[in-house]
Amino acid sequence: MLLHSEMEIKPNPHPERPNRLRAIAASLAAAGIFPSKCALVPPRETTKEELVMVHTSDHVESVEQTKNMLYSYFTSDTYANGHSACAAKLAAGLCADLASLMVSEHFQNGFALVRPPGHHAGVKQAMGFCLHNNAAVAALAAQKAGAKKVLIVDWDVHHGNGTQEIFEGNKSVLYISLHRHEDGSFYPGTGAADEVGVLDGKGFSVNIPWSCGGVGDNDYIFAFQHVVLPIATEFAPDITIISAGFDAARGDPLGCCDVTPAGYSQMTSMLTACSEGKLLVILEGGYNLRSISSSATEVVKVLLGDGPSYGTNAAAPSKEGMQTALQVLDIQQKYWPVLVPIFASLQAQQGPTSSKYVNAENKLKRRMLTGGPGPVWWKWGSKRLLYEVLFEGRRPRKSRAKGE
Repeated sequence: MLLHSEMEIKPNPHPERPNRLRAIAASLAAAGIFPSKCALVPPRETTKEELVMVHTSDHVESVEQTKNMLYSYFTSDTYANGHSACAAKLAAGLCADLASLMVSEHFQNGFALVRPPGHHAGVKQAMGFCLHNNAAVAALAAQKAGAKKVLIVDWDVHHGNGTQEIFEGNKSVLYISLHRHEDGSFYPGTGAADEVGVLDGKGFSVNIPWSCGGVGDNDYIFAFQHVVLPIATEFAPDITIISAGFDAARGDPLGCCDVTPAGYSQMTSMLTACSEGKLLVILEGGYNLRSISSSATEVVKVLLGDGPSYGTNAAAPSKEGMQTALQVLDIQQKYWPVLVPIFASLQAQQGPTSSKYVNAENKLKRRMLTGGPGPVWWKWGSKRLLYEVLFEGRRPRKSRAKGE
């Protein structure tokens, strides 16, 4: 996985680079955690049979073909070299094995120190630095090992459009994502609050889309207390998978948010209340080496049984954070009755509710008629050529940040 790197020489190094793993491993070693307090799971490449349960065979083959090339690109920011196919299969295989071992009770929890990341990889496309969807492969491996219900919590600063696409019609996998959205102008443009899943999966996609950058611990913890944990408790998963991008961390060059290592520690600790504490943490994004290493170390400490870095007192959200929470609660209470009193209480505290929450259904209808913000390829089938024409052939908005 360290051999997966961008071969083309550019003025600035690609943010998704091998040093991300080295930095986290060094931090865990310095804290006396790795390898002394952890059991190391032997690496294994995932099989084609496992991958085609998540991706199309054409996608799997397109990634496999990169081993015959010095370097290649799926999108302008998603590279591959001759080692990338192996790296992607190792990452997915490790996640699958950790999930299986946890469900079979060999381990209580695990941390998957893997790359390339996965949550942007959809049914038939690689994008956003991602080749195969590690969390999706792990979720299906958990179900094969006996888990009936799987919760995926994605706190990467970017919406996991690939994970949502894979499971949007599946009510046995609950996907909850907290991410910058800004009405579709922040990469990848998906993940609006009214994207709730389709068919039998309606209500099993829960998006908490921040309207601006700079979001910090209080907003995330408030959302956990009032949205994530009530829904997760009602769902009662057999295993919880965290798509743990650390690019919402303070100092990250792509996320530009303000979550601290203590914030990640507390969110991890709060999720131990789900699935009898079975937590599989899978590395996604995060590009400030100091931020990802310190944040990952605090998360692993919680997995080892340490308490969170600070208490679980009620968090006071920002005005924008409260508005986002109200919007999500208004939409999701239709599917999760446990949210009805929470929404009513917060609504009473805030006074008369803005019409954009009251008229959530009308907003959804307008989005369906007009196409709404966000990438058209998401609605038209994620064709690579269409993606390139629509996105790579034009300049993005200033607030749009590419990447994992």
